[in-house]
Amino acid sequence: MKEVYITKIAKFLPNKPVSNDEMELRLGLINNMPSKARRIVLRNNQIKTRYYALDEKGNVTHNNAQLTTEAIKLLCDGDFKANQIELLSCGTSSPDQIMPSHASMVHGFLKNGNTELNSVSGVCCSGMNALKYGFMSIKSNLTKNAVCTGSERPSTWMKSNLFEEEAHYLKALEEKPIIAFQKDFLRWMLSDGAGAFLLEDKPNGKTPLKIEWMEGFSYAHELEACMYSGSDKLENGFLKPWSEFESKDWGEKSIFAIKQDTKLLGKNVLVKGVESLKNAIEKHNLKAEDITYYLPHISSYYFKEGLYDAMQKQGVNIPWKNWFINLEKVGNVGSASIYIMLEELVHSGKLKKGDVILLSVPESARFSYTYARLTVC
Repeated sequence: MKEVYITKIAKFLPNKPVSNDEMELRLGLINNMPSKARRIVLRNNQIKTRYYALDEKGNVTHNNAQLTTEAIKLLCDGDFKANQIELLSCGTSSPDQIMPSHASMVHGFLKNGNTELNSVSGVCCSGMNALKYGFMSIKSNLTKNAVCTGSERPSTWMKSNLFEEEAHYLKALEEKPIIAFQKDFLRWMLSDGAGAFLLEDKPNGKTPLKIEWMEGFSYAHELEACMYSGSDKLENGFLKPWSEFESKDWGEKSIFAIKQDTKLLGKNVLVKGVESLKNAIEKHNLKAEDITYYLPHISSYYFKEGLYDAMQKQGVNIPWKNWFINLEKVGNVGSASIYIMLEELVHSGKLKKGDVILLSVPESARFSYTYARLTVC
């Protein structure tokens, strides 16, 4: 079995950072009414800026595949060219279309010659699962390199025009034309962007990171769906897919909007997160005190203190000084967040040989968690 190293890291964040006061100007007003949820959500998540693949008038500047392609291009230079990529493994929760696959569309923009493709669906864990596919490919000596990505472009899913038909429908029913909190909530949480890793079987580059292990956990057998899109949740917890609705319902019920059951989220996300984290580090005999940098993908600073306390209670004591989070600056970029966090840490100049990095990514869709241990070479 070969060793696997992350030898280059790149990110692409579109356009200029968008402040809290500018968000609704880009995404638009629903029914010409300011959101009542916006200030509450922003106060809790403490995000100050984020990025949208939209210009100042709300026009699209990049699709998801284009964002991913731009990040990959930043990996390429005189030492490594795009036509040398042996495997392209791409994860996202917001593909531009149902088919063809996301990786196929990225490959189409990259135009780097024939290569193997892998497209990973899901939510935040899709970026880590794309990484694991590349890791396993090199580990098993099927390829010598792989480019793995995580990317999101949820901004167009959050624009007001996606909700207008439902608002008008509610008004016609003589109800308040206010979109439910579970839908409006995520409009103020998510951000666009892409991250890319180059994986190789040798420790090339200025700061190579050896991937020691990766672990994944799912609790879908215990818990119902928490975050979903392209469906609606019935009272019994069953997800009814878009294909079983009449086409008129797609707009009247905002079927394709991203929705989240915040009560289910708050009750389970930290409990299962700490349970899976403890299982991962115990399986690999990793001691909390040996972790130099802990990179947890959190959707909101609201969860930071709760996660720390829950970890302490379970005997996973990672001091605050070892945590590294950049949510405040870049927002929640879903599957790309862990790539963008690690990119910032690597380019910060803080790392030294022998440092241990633990990547931690939760996914609330149906409660999945992924982890990776890296060592600075």
